[in-house]
Amino acid sequence: MSGRSPQGAERTAAAPSDPENRSAPEETPRRAPGPTEAPAPTEAPVTGSTPKPAKPAKSTAPAKPAAGVRRGRKALWLALALLTTLLLLALISAGTGAYRIPTADVLASAQHRLGLGGAPLDRVGESVLWNVRLPRIVLALLVGASLGCAGALMQGVFGNPLAEPGVIGVSAGAAVGAVAAIGLGLSFLGNWTITVCAFAAGLMTVSSVYLLSRNGGKTEVVTLILTGIAVNAFAGALIGLFVFFADSGQVNQITFWQLGSLAQATWPKVLAVLPCAVAGLLVAPFYARRLDLLALGERPARHLGIDVERLRLALILVVALLTAAAVAVAGVITFIGLLVPHLLRMAGGPGHRFLVPGSALAGAVVLVAGDLAARTLAQPAELPLGVLTALIGSPFFFWLLRRTRRKQGGWA
Repeated sequence: MSGRSPQGAERTAAAPSDPENRSAPEETPRRAPGPTEAPAPTEAPVTGSTPKPAKPAKSTAPAKPAAGVRRGRKALWLALALLTTLLLLALISAGTGAYRIPTADVLASAQHRLGLGGAPLDRVGESVLWNVRLPRIVLALLVGASLGCAGALMQGVFGNPLAEPGVIGVSAGAAVGAVAAIGLGLSFLGNWTITVCAFAAGLMTVSSVYLLSRNGGKTEVVTLILTGIAVNAFAGALIGLFVFFADSGQVNQITFWQLGSLAQATWPKVLAVLPCAVAGLLVAPFYARRLDLLALGERPARHLGIDVERLRLALILVVALLTAAAVAVAGVITFIGLLVPHLLRMAGGPGHRFLVPGSALAGAVVLVAGDLAARTLAQPAELPLGVLTALIGSPFFFWLLRRTRRKQGGWA
């Protein structure tokens, strides 16, 4: 009370005339600011005390919504740019190849199939477009979206920017499941056999990596990378063992899984991977808010009502589902889940409400473009898609590793 006595004395002394004194400063700016009101010493404490709390309220209130609106507009423009780029790449990819089809003819054939007019192509053109190229484009879109979304989820779950299904061995583990199904001649679920085996092996791999890389309630960067190296080496040994005991036809299929390719894309393969990919991509955005809270740390997230272990278990299942869906039809394609979320995080910020669906969209863009490059850079031969993404992604991973080490001041 003693610290506030001068202000209390001013209020009690000015109590009868308080409304008049408060109305005086409102009228002073309406008069001419001449020299008559400048030497008024009696109103200085009253006028000096009233406008002070009003100034910070006027200056700080509009700043926060403006920043949020700016960030939302930036995310919206990025999403529109990615969607436009994806549509353009799909059109270019549909018409480019050994049998060239003009873009106008591609659109006309699509309109004809949808019953919106247009005109069909000749017999060869229709077969090439609808039985060869469009299944490949749709498959590249699904695989790229699955890998990009899985990378964003895994980085959020581990709280680590270096986490990625290929780097920590999840893709290689899922490939072991697919190769085992091929080498052992398993067909107990028909077309779903390879997908189920890849999912089971991917789930076991990501669970092992998660348990082995945690120490004292934290996921260490070095432990995560070294665990991934060990898992990749073990998976490579298992794949080599299956190759040793396989016949020539199985060896060709296993080589396909190791190199990664979309050359054998068909509509049945698209339909086989579609439920897994769509289910994972639809479920993932619902965890965006909880991932933002988990980014604050495990303890603050628990205080805010997040069951961290249940969240991690659910997202590990989603990551395994997305990775298995991609590996089951395209083989091992690395660095998509590492490169795409980082580029989006640099462009649109770390918020997962944009990062998770944006990574799926950007992953589709990158893989459609990569598949187009793999088909056209070495014509008439075709580059393996997994080799191409590894050639581009490895230097990016090396730069990211050095950047993370610099920020943390060395590895602890």
